[in-house]
Amino acid sequence: MPSTSIREARYDPDTRILSVWFRASGLRYDYDDVPPEIYAAYKSAFSKGRFFNAFIRDHYKYRRHR
Repeated sequence: MPSTSIREARYDPDTRILSVWFRASGLRYDYDDVPPEIYAAYKSAFSKGRFFNAFIRDHYKYRRHR
């Protein structure tokens, strides 16, 4: 199901960085050291926004990009 808050998410398994683009701000956030199983669960989650809020936001260090 498409997310109303997340426009796009990409994961690099080599660096374990999850990049997330948000619809409202248009900004990209890179989350460090996200395990591959968390990304796999995110991809299969019915609600991407709810999964993100429960298991990614506030759980991993991040950098904001303009």
